[in-house]
Amino acid sequence: MQHAFNDGGRAAAGYAGRAGDCVVRAIAIAGERPYQEVYNELKALAKTERVSKRRRGRSTVRDGVYKSTYRLYLASKDWRFTPTMGIGTGCRVHLKDGELPSGRLIVVTSRHLVAVINGIIHDTHNPSRDGTRCVYGYFTKG
Repeated sequence: MQHAFNDGGRAAAGYAGRAGDCVVRAIAIAGERPYQEVYNELKALAKTERVSKRRRGRSTVRDGVYKSTYRLYLASKDWRFTPTMGIGTGCRVHLKDGELPSGRLIVVTSRHLVAVINGIIHDTHNPSRDGTRCVYGYFTKG
């Protein structure tokens, strides 16, 4: 799968260095929204999370956002999730040419979200693992 370097507007928003902000980047890129706007909205939503025994802290937009939080956020912005893998089914869809639909997608893989636009990965690195990376599902707009 082809890869195009895209930081989602992170550098333009004044951020430097490395961060685990794949959720913010993927949403900004696929949704064609300003990085800072997505960052602020996710940060505000993370403040409403409840801390529990399993969750010893809240999400941070810089170091990782909980799945329930980004799913709630994307649902509020009219993104629909399509699962590609279930319990016991094994991996059927990979981050590979021809295995994902065309259009603007936010793809969920293990511990990473990535924007895929018409079959091209838009991220700061290529997470495809030479086409072997399993896709758990993807979000589409509307």
